Amino acid sequence: MKSRTLRVGLVQQPCSEDRETNLYYSALNIREAAEDGAELVLLQELHGGMYFCQSEDPARFDQAESIPGPTTNALAELAQELGIVIVGSVFERRAPGLYHNTAVVLEKDGSIAGIYRKMHIPDDPGYYEKYYFTPGDLGFTPIDTSVGRLGVLVCWDQWYPEAARLMALAGAEILLYPTAIGWDERAELDEQLRQRDAWVTIQRSHAIANGIPVMACNRVGYEADPSGQTPGINFWGYSFICGQQGEILAQAPEDDPTFLVAEVDLGRSEQVRRAWPYLRDRRIDAYADLLRRYRD
Repeated sequence: MKSRTLRVGLVQQPCSEDRETNLYYSALNIREAAEDGAELVLLQELHGGMYFCQSEDPARFDQAESIPGPTTNALAELAQELGIVIVGSVFERRAPGLYHNTAVVLEKDGSIAGIYRKMHIPDDPGYYEKYYFTPGDLGFTPIDTSVGRLGVLVCWDQWYPEAARLMALAGAEILLYPTAIGWDERAELDEQLRQRDAWVTIQRSHAIANGIPVMACNRVGYEADPSGQTPGINFWGYSFICGQQGEILAQAPEDDPTFLVAEVDLGRSEQVRRAWPYLRDRRIDAYADLLRRYRD
């Protein structure tokens, strides 16, 4: 089986209300990852600003931008300069009154290789995303690039095995999850740790169940709730890259801005799937009930 090694990186950072400062920090770390050999770099969810979904504020819609737009143009210039693929995240203004949480893949020449609009939209205290984002309508379709076929998903999507499986069945060679998730400080320490461990475990399980690597990029730092109704969110960082059997190849700390770089062998999926042929043994004749909300 032919080896297809790819050096990948991600950037874990805090964010402020200043988009230019956030993009400057992202670019600085993208450059460092590229200097360390990364050919593909993933940024966290909504890296251009604060995680504004802690409250419902109609003024926040003014932050949305078109694609292409200021953020994608800046990342496109950087991708072309460095000769790498960059996966960014924007609050997309698709049309008046129609907005998405969208991941954008920039090719090495600066062109837009494709976009993915977040499919699963949460609505929980501190995460009022349904107010802002229309569910994606592009399906679970991988994006072809010069470094491979990317299965890009976003944050809440990472808890759904169906999303990972459909990306894998469509030929994704690696799963990428830009993320914004953290702790409610009112939770007990043991519960906080259980939540973080669950977040890591579910994504490692997607790698194992599908025989493909996973990259998960989370933000870090404290962000206050503008409404004052909650204590705000401490984003837990802990970004990581894992291989086809869920093995951790690189992991960031929970409280530090940083970048990670690791080497993944995309060709190893063939070997792993021969030993663990989950796709071969799927009982597709018996899964119709997955299309039901619940089996009463």
